[in-house]
Amino acid sequence: MKNYNRVLAIAGSDPGGGPRIQADLKTFSALGCYGMSVIAALTAQNTRAVTGIFPVTPEFIAEQIDAVLSDIGVDAVKIGMLHSPEVIATVSERLRHYKVSGIVVDPVMVAKSGSRLLQEDAVEALKTRLLPLAAIITPNLPEAAVLLGRPVEKEGDMEAACRDLAKLGPKAVLLKGGHLQGASSFDLLYDGKTLLRLEGERVSTQNTHGTGCTLSSALAAGLAKGLDIAAAVKAAKAYIEGAIKAGADYTLGRGHGPVHHYYAFWN
Repeated sequence: MKNYNRVLAIAGSDPGGGPRIQADLKTFSALGCYGMSVIAALTAQNTRAVTGIFPVTPEFIAEQIDAVLSDIGVDAVKIGMLHSPEVIATVSERLRHYKVSGIVVDPVMVAKSGSRLLQEDAVEALKTRLLPLAAIITPNLPEAAVLLGRPVEKEGDMEAACRDLAKLGPKAVLLKGGHLQGASSFDLLYDGKTLLRLEGERVSTQNTHGTGCTLSSALAAGLAKGLDIAAAVKAAKAYIEGAIKAGADYTLGRGHGPVHHYYAFWN
């Protein structure tokens, strides 16, 4: 009998299908993994705005996690939008209970439209309860600034930010530099010892809804397949670059459209 590469996403749901759980499941499938989901919140959003968030109770989130992990198990977990300290506490406690490894934490705080997705009082819970469980975290520059309590705006800020983010407990940090200006884009990967600069092409497109969710999901898929951190990051970056390039040719909605998760299979 064959075994699936099992990946669980714990995050919010997006009815528009661009980011969140929907992007996670598309990514897992595109990369040959068996995707599962725990819904932490329902959102009403589209390519232009988030108009509502309906939270799932911590108790029911725990019940979903128990249902998956007590039966199917996982090879990696991607954690995205967790909106409250109570939810963060619940998720971290259940992951500790099942001794889960291969955890990718995308510290989602603000939607592409600018709408806040994380309560103010949840930041400390994220830092103290969840980040220490992570194999890797994937903040962008504004998220890194919130986590560190200081500006992270320039290329010169990034190295120190990586080192200080690592002190919060994750085994590795992928600090995304997409908010910097310039013809190219780069990220920094720090594993506690070595800093690796990863260059990427900057694609001119408005279709960037779900890029962070997709990258972190692709990274979790790589870990589920047995790749080490550096190899999983490189594979995830190659995938998201292809998805952004392919998605740039499409029109969907009147705001930030999605990337093309299935570009390798259909046009």
